[in-house]
Amino acid sequence: MSWLNRVRSKIPFLPKRETAETLWHKCPQCDAMVFTKDYEENLFVCPHCAHHGRIGPTRRFEMLLDPGYTILPPPQVKEDPLKFRDTKRYTDRIRAARAATGESDALINARGTIENRRIVMGVQDFAFMGGSMGMAVGAAFVAGARAAIQDKAPYIIVTAAGGARMQEGILSLMQMPKATVAIAELKEAGLPYIVLLADPTTGGVTASYAMLGDIHIAEPGALIGFAGQRVIESTIREKLPEGFQRAEYLREHGMVDMVVHRKELRATLALLVDYLTPQRKAA
Repeated sequence: MSWLNRVRSKIPFLPKRETAETLWHKCPQCDAMVFTKDYEENLFVCPHCAHHGRIGPTRRFEMLLDPGYTILPPPQVKEDPLKFRDTKRYTDRIRAARAATGESDALINARGTIENRRIVMGVQDFAFMGGSMGMAVGAAFVAGARAAIQDKAPYIIVTAAGGARMQEGILSLMQMPKATVAIAELKEAGLPYIVLLADPTTGGVTASYAMLGDIHIAEPGALIGFAGQRVIESTIREKLPEGFQRAEYLREHGMVDMVVHRKELRATLALLVDYLTPQRKAA
């Protein structure tokens, strides 16, 4: 054994679960290093610059809903209706996304309460193929809206998506009018539809159910828009303003009603449910 190998064998390496990659989180906005535990306790918000990290359905439900909520079963839809294949088969991409996230698809619904106010909530998971809107997402949105109608409760949707799912072609785009009809059913039933825009919310999701709410809330710094900034600039041949398509800019220009820090979302949603369902509050 060489001198280098003898020295290396005596160095006390950390176990894999305690490496720097798991102990520390590097903020993508300010590059600050934050203890992972502190970052999680701060609701995945950077304590230095308040950058709101992306989170999935499970953590979102735990943050916003009272204990005891139940996950609604995902609707069954035909997978890979177009037998699509690019560099990989679409079915392989779905399997990989399910293995990575533990979710059936990009939109999960739950029945529960927020400070004892009964609601149905849907959460999109950007980690699942970019939160893309396919037949499963469209069916889940309709199922969530109709569960809210059945419960006579508000439907709250948390959006995070890169747009339509290209592997399903025109069938993906058809989820836009499908979701619009479900929202019309909510309005006909006199029930609130509240949208929480998380980072990022773009494409066909923005062009449909993400912008049809009674109230639009956004998390700080969230990217919200239809087409990308470079596409718009090349189309109109003008330089866009600083912060264009960010939550704060959209609030100033009337596209978003309020920008709310993640720590205040739970109380804000409870207050909005009270405002929008006064007869239930009185009961």
